[in-house]
Amino acid sequence: MTPREQHPTPSKDEIALLEPFERLGLDRIVLVNTAAQAREACAELTDNAVWGFDTESKPTFFKDQVSDGPHIVQLATQQRAWVFQLHDPACRDQVAALLADARYTKAGFGLGDDTKRIVSKLNVEPAAVLELNTLFRQRGYRKDMGVKGAVAVLFNRRFLKSKKAATSNWANPHLSEAQLVYAANDAWAAGRVHQRISELW
Repeated sequence: MTPREQHPTPSKDEIALLEPFERLGLDRIVLVNTAAQAREACAELTDNAVWGFDTESKPTFFKDQVSDGPHIVQLATQQRAWVFQLHDPACRDQVAALLADARYTKAGFGLGDDTKRIVSKLNVEPAAVLELNTLFRQRGYRKDMGVKGAVAVLFNRRFLKSKKAATSNWANPHLSEAQLVYAANDAWAAGRVHQRISELW
């Protein structure tokens, strides 16, 4: 049996030279924060077998400070992304039901923390969660790939991420356009990566 070929994870400098990856605009991002909006989102999402998946939590700034996140959950198809805020109990319950449904694959990167927080906050164990870093490790990539590395490897493009949005207050009842674009594209890009892997590997 021949040893598995090892592949380097692209460096920040290498990724910086690439053309930008396309992004979902606000016209394809749906903010969900009521029970009625959640029902509509569920109806559209459940027409698809695989969803890009991510969560965002308000950052913690002190040692031993415990996050009460996630504050939003993002789910995406190839066409659109839904950003669910979790303030409304009925909306939260519907998100929990989606995440616990094993008929639908939820694909994303670095989902260990997300999963723990969901169990703590929503009292459900997310089912059929697919950690995309695992697929890259199986192909011989040693380090965690993350969405930036995966987009570089599979699409030869640079995934744009705003550090300002990443560390913003995700618990805010009124999310900014920058927050919506950031959050939606994290989940959407994960879904695109999964689709590309399905086609190529």
